[in-house]
Amino acid sequence: MLESGHRSLSLVIPLYQERENVAPLVARVHEGLRGYDSPWELILVDDGSRDGTGQALFEQAARHGPHVRVIRFRRNFGQTAAMQAGFDAARGDLIASLDGDLQNDPAEIPRLIDELLARDLDLLQGWRRDRQDAWLLRKLPSRIANGLIARVTGVRLHDYGCSLKVYRAAVIKEVRLFGEMHRFIPVWVAGVTAPERIGETEVGHRARVLGQSKYGLSRTFRVLIDLLVAFFFLRFGARPGHFFGAIGLPFGLLGGLLMSWLAWVKFGLGEDIGDRPLFFVAILCLVASIQFLTTGVLAEIMTRTLFATGERTHHCICRQTDPAAAGWKVEQRQQRDDQSGLGTEGLSRAETETRSANPTHTGGVDASPERARGQAGSEGHL
Repeated sequence: MLESGHRSLSLVIPLYQERENVAPLVARVHEGLRGYDSPWELILVDDGSRDGTGQALFEQAARHGPHVRVIRFRRNFGQTAAMQAGFDAARGDLIASLDGDLQNDPAEIPRLIDELLARDLDLLQGWRRDRQDAWLLRKLPSRIANGLIARVTGVRLHDYGCSLKVYRAAVIKEVRLFGEMHRFIPVWVAGVTAPERIGETEVGHRARVLGQSKYGLSRTFRVLIDLLVAFFFLRFGARPGHFFGAIGLPFGLLGGLLMSWLAWVKFGLGEDIGDRPLFFVAILCLVASIQFLTTGVLAEIMTRTLFATGERTHHCICRQTDPAAAGWKVEQRQQRDDQSGLGTEGLSRAETETRSANPTHTGGVDASPERARGQAGSEGHL
């Protein structure tokens, strides 16, 4: 369990075509985390928006300070890639994720963190029990998808699609997200931790006020395909040869038995087998068996090659705030505790010195690693 001094938080929010929501979102986040008793940062990922969302994000970062970090993609790579980029950039001991549509309240994040730590979980998933969305286009597809995911994967949650989640950074950073796999984050997490360390809790949900929804009924069909991929990787991701072998061996056994029988008919009974349909069925089974088995071998080789080499992301960043200048947001109450010798357990000397030396914002302090390195030398890396 994390100690009180190891609760630094990185809040990751992907956005696409959400210019109207940028300013109220950032304001809501600062209001909701005003009483959080540990350092936190806000990571905003613009997924190639064309409506000015990226520029609005950089304006908010300049206004609020270095704890607000912006990552902007060159084009639209999808929500999964945006979340992965945010997770890669996160520096906190805990990571929270949230959509940029303001339908979930950032003020619930401290409660979710307390519950995550109290229940000793690795992932706490939000559950929008009283969901404020259209029944046909949003609720029905989600219920179908949630039921299918729970039945196929065995990870039973009520609401996989809620983006309000809290993770332990050490766990979620073991997961690599591709395609549109953000819907299956609990499933992927179950691949690196015990399923009983994944929980859910009820969260509030509001109707969208600004902007337009990016989801619809068509995503249900995409979920079906993604579900098959998730099932394959969850069960056979590290041993694909077992999957293909389980198909190829029965074909090979059936083909071998048929050929053995036909060989007895040919050489034992002296009958002609060249025009028998069973002969062609036996050949087809043997060929299919060879194809599946060789595919399994190739998949095993590719898997080991992937594990042996460095991983590569499938998104491309065109601009972001300077990571070297990134800071933490520390509330004024915590700063006073630090100055009086309280609340510094688990924090580095550079973090404490930086927070004490930089009271630049009303109600909070931005701790810059650049200044920390100047004061603490090589020890001051956040």
